[in-house]
Amino acid sequence: MGPGPSNVDPRVLRSMSQTMLSHLDPVFVRVMDDVQDGLRKVFQTRSPITLPISGTGTAGMETAMVNMIEPGDTVLVCTGGYFANRMAEIAQRAGGKVVRLEVPWGRVFEASDVRKAVERHRPRIVAFVHVETSTGTSQPIEPLAEVLNRDDIITIMDCVASLAGEPIDVEGNGLDFVYSGSQKCLSCPPGLAPITLSDKAIARLSERKVPVQSWYLDLMMLRKYWSDVRVYHHTAPISLNYALREALRIIEEETLPQLYGRHRLNHEALVAGLEAMGLEMFVEKEARAWTLNTVKIPDGIDDQDVRTGLLRRHGIEIVGGLGDLKGKVWRIGLMGYSSNRNNVHLLLGALEELLGEMGFVGGGGGAALRAASGVYRNAESQDAGIAPIPEEKPVRVG
Repeated sequence: MGPGPSNVDPRVLRSMSQTMLSHLDPVFVRVMDDVQDGLRKVFQTRSPITLPISGTGTAGMETAMVNMIEPGDTVLVCTGGYFANRMAEIAQRAGGKVVRLEVPWGRVFEASDVRKAVERHRPRIVAFVHVETSTGTSQPIEPLAEVLNRDDIITIMDCVASLAGEPIDVEGNGLDFVYSGSQKCLSCPPGLAPITLSDKAIARLSERKVPVQSWYLDLMMLRKYWSDVRVYHHTAPISLNYALREALRIIEEETLPQLYGRHRLNHEALVAGLEAMGLEMFVEKEARAWTLNTVKIPDGIDDQDVRTGLLRRHGIEIVGGLGDLKGKVWRIGLMGYSSNRNNVHLLLGALEELLGEMGFVGGGGGAALRAASGVYRNAESQDAGIAPIPEEKPVRVG
């Protein structure tokens, strides 16, 4: 229950035991087609360049930067966390003239501030993070999309911690280059970075005046491997693509609205339990992510002692803060297969027990579990129809 990787659906794990194929085998080519079709559905786009980069989420980030940025381009990066800072660093290494628009960690950006920065700096590219894994914020997409939906701007959005966990609608929001990672809400092992490009981003790629600085991440070549012509580029991670295909099948069975509802419900139940216990969330309610929850560590409580106790006594992993938030918050993930009622109850009970032993004076007496259960009962009374975990079905092979 950390910020990723999340637990992997047993169906996905079983799919990885299928027979190894060549990366150009006709059967594997059909797997590639299935993966692309599934990714288009979860990104909500019809883009021809929708594919998984062979690498982790940071490979997706770097793919975006090196393909969209040419030396000297002004790049506005909305920075309010660890991974937004990483975007800025990679953009600079790709030759961009980086301008940072900053907010304090734990805050989201106002569209009016982004508009002012765009008018002042006239950037060619604007990059932002949807769910910032270091802070637990969820940046509202639509207000920024309205500001950035211009012919002279390419938008790059990081949705590593939100794809299949919170609504994105790439095409509806007019986003240009969006990337994610396989190990979070998609409930796959780490090692693939799904991406998708708009027509405007594809045109930008085709109009480049200088070659992409990375051979391995050059989409002009990668697109040929993933298109009908199937020109060899590299040996794709076969088993990981099996896994991603099965995960995308599971998502289609559950449906995106149901998936979003499950993540939101479990987030709300967890927050209700934490607050009933006497803990304080780091992010204001309207800016909280459903997939990654940050809770302030109470005064007098040792961060490492709590996390070690959870892991050794209960088999639960949560993670401490990154960068500016090191030692100040716990980061609790509720992503994909890990986002379920059992995990919420298990963590709340274990955390209440440990904190009580350490002398923390909070709600106690089972207040956390009662509060979380109340959220679930309320949802059931409204006929939400949200299952904790999708029903397990047999793996299809071939």
